[in-house]
Amino acid sequence: MRIGVPRELKPLEGRVGLIPAACASLIGEGHEVYVETNAGKKSGYDDDQYRAIGVNIAGDAASLFKTSEMIVKVKEPIEPDLEHLRSDHLLFCYLHLAALPELTQRLCDIGAVCVAFETVEDAQHRLPLLAPMSDIAGRLSIQVGTHLLHQPQGGKGILLGGIPAAKRGKVVILGGGVAGGNAAVVAAGLGAEVTVFDMDRDKLEKARQLGPNVTGLYPHAADVEEAVSVADIAVGAVLVTGERAPHVVSEDMVRNMSAGSVVIDISVDQGGCVETTHPTTYADPTYRVHDVIHFCVTNMPGAVPRTASQALSAAIAPYVVRLAQPGWRDHEPLRRGINIEGGQVTHPALHR
Repeated sequence: MRIGVPRELKPLEGRVGLIPAACASLIGEGHEVYVETNAGKKSGYDDDQYRAIGVNIAGDAASLFKTSEMIVKVKEPIEPDLEHLRSDHLLFCYLHLAALPELTQRLCDIGAVCVAFETVEDAQHRLPLLAPMSDIAGRLSIQVGTHLLHQPQGGKGILLGGIPAAKRGKVVILGGGVAGGNAAVVAAGLGAEVTVFDMDRDKLEKARQLGPNVTGLYPHAADVEEAVSVADIAVGAVLVTGERAPHVVSEDMVRNMSAGSVVIDISVDQGGCVETTHPTTYADPTYRVHDVIHFCVTNMPGAVPRTASQALSAAIAPYVVRLAQPGWRDHEPLRRGINIEGGQVTHPALHR
């Protein structure tokens, strides 16, 4: 099969769908791989590194899409990508269509088969292609939030972990899954007082094991409201596979936070779990509501493209190999990943 990797076009997005090592594996399987020129540059992989292992370098997106049968991207296609996408293409990338009805309709109109990384689900109901980026987004949420608390950034001017004779900062994390769990690891390691909310007792137990400064609680509305009101950083990390994220933090809760506090909504690419959040980009990442700083970048791992591209390629490469084989729909995780086929929405979560 002819597999194409276009250059990502979202603002300041540096990731690439497949790093050279992953391309080498595909070429070893007998496939042809095409990479758009400079697609890997921001991740630290130049065209010569791809050429050295037998990748064909396409001079522009038009020639890459024209030649390729499967398109492997990182983020969902935007208008310049859509101009080149055809009905006979197999598109494999993050889509997050529950929050993007217009894109959903465009993809239906084009008629391509669209398999979303975030809905590929294994027999244990894990999301193996979402997990590595959730790892990164969770860790970044605290790194970014700690910086935004600094007074020169407009924050309330605290050191998150505190020091002797100064209070520790408070972090509230909504959702104890992969992203929320990684946020808790970093926040706990910095010495903050951390509260993790989740409905799964096993996740709460795992959070408590991080240290005596971590509390795990069931998300009763009154408890969430109380915790958010005193939080220095509130991290939204609620995920319902393929569906729009439910609002678990209301605007009233945000209004009750103190000035200069920070909200970081990792789930914003699925619609957001905080009522006051809306998507932003790294070109203009923050805004304020009720004097609370909001960071809602939809491609958070794009800030660390080398790390992210390596982790993502390791996760998706075996699935790309399977997609390039006949009968790939017999592979249950990939079949669950199909969002659109034959001009129709096929994933059940998108019908809700």
